[in-house]
Amino acid sequence: MKELATALFGRRTRRRWIHLILGGALAMPYVFVGSVVVGPLFGDSAFFGSIGAQLSAFAVGLPLAAITALFPLTRPMSAAAVRALCGVPDESLAEGPARTRAARGRTVAWFTLHLGLGGVISGMSLALPPFAVFLIALPFVPALRDTSDGAPAFFDAPWWLVLSPAVGLAALVALAACAAAAGGLLARWAPGLLGPTPADRLAAAEQRAADLAVRNRLARELHDSVGHALSAVTLQASAARRVLDHDPEFVREALAAIEDTTRRTVGELDAVLGVLRETGNGAAGADGASRPTAPAPTLAADLEGLLRRTRAGGLRVTATVDMDPDALPPLVSREAYRIVQEALSNALRHGGDTASVTLRIALDGPGLAVTAENPLPSRSAAARPGGGHGLRGIADRARLLGGTAEAGPRDGIWRLDVRLPLKGQQ
Repeated sequence: MKELATALFGRRTRRRWIHLILGGALAMPYVFVGSVVVGPLFGDSAFFGSIGAQLSAFAVGLPLAAITALFPLTRPMSAAAVRALCGVPDESLAEGPARTRAARGRTVAWFTLHLGLGGVISGMSLALPPFAVFLIALPFVPALRDTSDGAPAFFDAPWWLVLSPAVGLAALVALAACAAAAGGLLARWAPGLLGPTPADRLAAAEQRAADLAVRNRLARELHDSVGHALSAVTLQASAARRVLDHDPEFVREALAAIEDTTRRTVGELDAVLGVLRETGNGAAGADGASRPTAPAPTLAADLEGLLRRTRAGGLRVTATVDMDPDALPPLVSREAYRIVQEALSNALRHGGDTASVTLRIALDGPGLAVTAENPLPSRSAAARPGGGHGLRGIADRARLLGGTAEAGPRDGIWRLDVRLPLKGQQ
């Protein structure tokens, strides 16, 4: 009994009833237009006339509703109403307008069905409750049994006075049952009529792939810029601490390098956070004011600064640049900068401040070659617990540009060899 009461009058059923009433309200303008069409045929106003005239107006209005359902906003609005009121899971419904003819046809079918069932249930909700109350009160209010007002003569019969309250209650239960059945029918058919089509699923998958690509790119940027800065600053501070008493000049250089490194890294971090916040041209500062984000570093703009800051941490860097960085396409220059930065970071992390690295940047036929070599540490990057993210990021950057990246021990040294094509890059 409790389950039956919940099915007829529970919260979910009441919300679906509201959804049906909404459909009836949307159907009213179409029914009014239909009444204008069929009114002359019945010799009266079909909107307020006989039941036959009203049903005819309703039958004329529904095709008009089907035509308006072709507008693009129909499916998003219908799906939003179903999510809010019918208890249908979000993933079962499509996002955005219908893109194909089949999807538009299903949207038209849904809109027509919603307005049709909603109009019927709305009419019943308006007519049955007053009539049911009348029947329930009939035995207790003699004035209601006055046949001069057109009431049937049997309303004064004893048997009817006994049965009329039960008939009134049955009418209310029948109304609730019809509303629950119609609401359940719409909820069951909503995924099929408003659900995503293969084109919708493909568009959603492409959007997820694009979002994932952006997230991966931002993760690489954070790893390369922040990771390099932390490694460099740690070694610079360690080297400065060891010579604090007898080499103040080196300490001043190390502190200046730390300041420069952290300032640049904060700027790059702001740029990444600006993308995450979708601020477009800037990110808000700590004081709430907007400040411009730092441009992405490139070989042309900051190769010398990168080498200088790395050497300030104690790493011995021998760099050979056999080309003009200014001649590189901006995209290649930016990605090559990050690759060089990560190569130096690996040498710092795994070799310490006494390590050395030989760096060579040169043109190699139609592409750019970046080679970094350092003595093989006692525990290589490939075997380091938790390591490998930087090398994976280098490989990803090279692959996205159509290039290659190889890294590993070779003849007692750790060698990184990257080739980036220049043709077709902007």
